[in-house]
Amino acid sequence: MKFGEILRHIKVKNVLIGNGNFENSEIILICSDSRKACGNSVFVCIKGLSSDGHIYAQSAYANGCRIFIAEHELQLPNDATVIVTEDTRKTLATVSQVFYGYPSREIKVIGITGTKGKTTTAQLIYHILLSRGIKAGYIGTNGVSFDGKFFETKNTTPESTELASYMRMMIDAGVRYVALEVSSQAIYLDRIYGIEFDTCIFTNLSPDHIGEKEHPTFEHYRDCKARLFSDYAPKIAIYNADDPASEYMMKNCPSPKFSYSCHGKGDFSTDGEKIEYFRESGKLGIKFDIKVGDKTEHVKLPLPGEYNASNALAAVAACVGAGVSPHDAAVSLENVALKGRFEVVDALPYATFVIDYAHNALSLESVLKTLRKYNPHRLICVFGSVGGRTQMRRAELGKVASEFADFCIITSDNPDNEAPEKIIDEIADAFVKGGADYIKIVSRREAVLTAVHMAQKDDIVLFAGKGHEDYQLVCGKKEYFSERETIIEGAFGMLLGR
Repeated sequence: MKFGEILRHIKVKNVLIGNGNFENSEIILICSDSRKACGNSVFVCIKGLSSDGHIYAQSAYANGCRIFIAEHELQLPNDATVIVTEDTRKTLATVSQVFYGYPSREIKVIGITGTKGKTTTAQLIYHILLSRGIKAGYIGTNGVSFDGKFFETKNTTPESTELASYMRMMIDAGVRYVALEVSSQAIYLDRIYGIEFDTCIFTNLSPDHIGEKEHPTFEHYRDCKARLFSDYAPKIAIYNADDPASEYMMKNCPSPKFSYSCHGKGDFSTDGEKIEYFRESGKLGIKFDIKVGDKTEHVKLPLPGEYNASNALAAVAACVGAGVSPHDAAVSLENVALKGRFEVVDALPYATFVIDYAHNALSLESVLKTLRKYNPHRLICVFGSVGGRTQMRRAELGKVASEFADFCIITSDNPDNEAPEKIIDEIADAFVKGGADYIKIVSRREAVLTAVHMAQKDDIVLFAGKGHEDYQLVCGKKEYFSERETIIEGAFGMLLGR
């Protein structure tokens, strides 16, 4: 594509011409990462919450790039052309849509936002659609999946140019629907700007992601999520009738609205009091009925907890909107398996090991309360908290774990550039008097092995915070670490008497 075709869609403040023929340049890549820049690419300088892409323009130039989009003049050699615009984030999203041919107009995008439940709901939608023979894709915390392909992602919602690229790849592979996790940061930083949504889902709202490098206040966090329903005006809006924030979220939404509820008050509903908990064949799950209009469908879901019944209701509602019958959607849920979301690792015959992404107080409390319903001999929790941000989360996690677990191992969870000992101490300081006993083990690997070795008959051991992740972030680098593999290693050693 010629750059002149892209330029027509940019609100230009000024053009600093280094090459008089720049409009005829053939463009093969739009990027905001200077390491990906090359000849025939356009480098867009965007400002993040912790870095500014303008300072990497020299690096992009060194890699061969000669066309730049920025918010101010750049100090580059004379053969570089700089397009100055008011807002490079929106410009990046716009030119990405243009370059990849407005993919959201050719694929139906189902966006899911909320504090909790985004990943599970999106993965359930993806699973149901595939189970019914509908080609689908998924983009979110667990990466990008479609047509047997998988790509890792850095953020829950990738940058706008990556989103457009993945959607175009999906369209080329014949994908008709994509379930997209939409984080508050993605809305705040205009990663989804220009995307046309077929369906948007609101799961729930609680304080999270508030801090120096995230949202300045809870109100800002809340309002960013609400923008998905007002600014993007999906064809259909689906909301959780059990969450008091739904009224605020839907207030300025012009779309037809449908609700779901675990307390019988939604278009798709169940009775939370009648949910049955089952434990069989290495699975923890629930059985419940979904009422849609005057019909009732039975669900056997291999994921425990009322909140997973809620996620399943949201997924069924979205899939019915995609043409799947409530019966087929309900049947499809019976064989779902989600990596890192209440993932049961079948390692020892006498104890149950569960991996879950629960990484804030509300989600950890929900998981621990749910596991209590399976009447464990002891409920052991292995957890930590990330470094470099969300400091307020640490005390909340410590308080919840001490109240709802029987024993805890406090350990590392992506400490990054912060001392893990300091994070662990801040969590431990919040443990309530008379609550669970705990030990501190800095090495997550040693903490996992210790938990496996101490497990007794009918214990449930929860490994919280890592979920699907297969790394530890230490000093800015990802070091390979698989919680699942470590659990199996520990269990194997136990069986061999080591």
